Amino acid sequence: MKKIGFIGLGVMGLPMATNLVKKAAFPVMGFDIFEEKRDLFKNNGGISVNNIEDIYYNCDIIFLCLPTNSLVKISIQEIIDTERKGIIIVDLSSTAPNTIEEMYIQSKKNEIRLLDSPVSGGEIGAIEGTLVLMCGGDQEIFDEIQPLLLCMGSSVTYMGASGCGSIAKLANNMLAGCYIGAMSEGFAFAVKAGIDPETLFYAIKDGYAGSKIMNDKIPKIINRNFEASARIAVHQKDLKNAVQLAVELGVEIPMSKMILDYMNKMEKLGKVNEDHCAIAKVYEGSMGVEIKKNAVKVQ
Repeated sequence: MKKIGFIGLGVMGLPMATNLVKKAAFPVMGFDIFEEKRDLFKNNGGISVNNIEDIYYNCDIIFLCLPTNSLVKISIQEIIDTERKGIIIVDLSSTAPNTIEEMYIQSKKNEIRLLDSPVSGGEIGAIEGTLVLMCGGDQEIFDEIQPLLLCMGSSVTYMGASGCGSIAKLANNMLAGCYIGAMSEGFAFAVKAGIDPETLFYAIKDGYAGSKIMNDKIPKIINRNFEASARIAVHQKDLKNAVQLAVELGVEIPMSKMILDYMNKMEKLGKVNEDHCAIAKVYEGSMGVEIKKNAVKVQ
């Protein structure tokens, strides 16, 4: 029987790994640097290990859900260094396309197969198993792994060669970032003009400007709840990767660069671990308002 390993049991990783435990027909071993995360995974039926090498040396399929390009690269290289052949690595992280493409080549040379399979849908999607997954790599490996990916998501799409999944995720997060910015600007503008933001939300959420992002994020902003289901730091990393790829492609992405600038401002304020909708505070600051309940007295 094949063994599955899962490295990175954070906000997204833990519920994804838990869904694998519940739905996959294979045992799932999990590792995180934080003991409390490992304990939560064990309490949810997974096999918790204290040493990452236990996964490297015992698992046939290894999922990565890590916060930085460097950690992904290090983990893949450490798996290569075991000299085990035939392992499949699935990177669920939002990793830069050039990093994935580099490690894909290294892995293939060592008879290890690598898929980039970043996800979209946030913490709620991870918990409910309704994530969207965008995959790049060899088609035959995707076909083999797809049933496991469907344990974590409701939509799994093969995008093309190595790096294509990562590029799709960059486009996804460019769109999401620009939408959060436009949404924040519109609501801050409305408050400045005397409109109650909660009333505005219910008035427009089912109209043409409405979206899942609005339904998820505007209530958080109105209630001043910036606990992260998707941290600014992670989204910021994705936009940095997008800007770098845009330079390589010789194109301009001005809207995404503006949102990245706002995320950088939030980092300088020490708020980079807040939810990405907290960039609304930049718009609020420039307009001298707060998008919150009872911000405006309704006559």
